[in-house]
Amino acid sequence: MKTGIFVGSFNPFTKGHDSVVTRALPLFDRLVIGVVGQQVNKPGQPSAEERAETIRRIYANEPRIEVKPYYGLAVDFAREEGARFIVKGVRSVKDFEYEREQADINRLLSNGEIDTILLYADPQLASISSSMVRELQHYGQDVTQFLPL
Repeated sequence: MKTGIFVGSFNPFTKGHDSVVTRALPLFDRLVIGVVGQQVNKPGQPSAEERAETIRRIYANEPRIEVKPYYGLAVDFAREEGARFIVKGVRSVKDFEYEREQADINRLLSNGEIDTILLYADPQLASISSSMVRELQHYGQDVTQFLPL
């Protein structure tokens, strides 16, 4: 069984995230969405279990998708789930450089056993980020257009 993981804080889970999941799913028999449990640089967010539950509801009818909180390194989570691939979405050159560095480190830490697959954002979704959605929410704006139903 070919397993991939898609990891992030998902605070909140956006249409951009959903697009990555939709496009990654045909590549795997099983896709595990890993919700980062501890965020050193992002205090005050909903718990990992709350964020995971929101995502579970979105994919309730897709048996190949599992959603789990995880604590620690993505490469360790991949090992625990039997995944050889970490899926990441990139919106810009800045995202690409960050994710490339992470991919290199994860490959080193896994002795070359875990690779990263980068999926580029759909152009119409490239400006959507969780931080942008949180900022709009802070100012009382309706953000439903940026969130999957």
